[in-house]
Amino acid sequence: MLGVGLVRGINVGASTRVAKGDLAGAFEDAGLQEPVTLLQSGNVVFAAEHPPTAATAASVESALESRSGVAARVLLLTEERFRAVAAANPLVEVADDDSRLVVTFLDHDLPDGLELPAEERTAPEVIRAGDRALYQWCPLGVSKSVVPAAFWREVGAVATARNQRTVARLLAELDRRS
Repeated sequence: MLGVGLVRGINVGASTRVAKGDLAGAFEDAGLQEPVTLLQSGNVVFAAEHPPTAATAASVESALESRSGVAARVLLLTEERFRAVAAANPLVEVADDDSRLVVTFLDHDLPDGLELPAEERTAPEVIRAGDRALYQWCPLGVSKSVVPAAFWREVGAVATARNQRTVARLLAELDRRS
């Protein structure tokens, strides 16, 4: 079976640099096979004999820190789960720039009682909730997002965002390997 690994927050600053070899090696150290890294930002497609678990993700995190000195959270999804989240994006028809359409993948359900920011406070930005995912259209650019940081803290620790361009690249790699 194939899976997708999303590593949170690596290669975004000098203190979080992880070489592609160390990233791939961390996945291999955790028992995952044939890791292929994409885009130098913590995206990995891998093979596995069994669906990845939270323990597998913790093993990748530990191996990554041992190899690179960088502590980062890792989200592992089966190919089916990744494809389902990508296909469920309700904002694909609204967006006209894939670099400004963002999918935040979660390893958990959204917390009970979590309220999305009011549209009148975030316009023209749009955010929608999905199954273990959040979808965000940032027409002014991701760096100009007005969604409050407090909202993202409420979402939970193991959440990592990828723009639609990156999602498409990961889907293409899955297609290539299927």
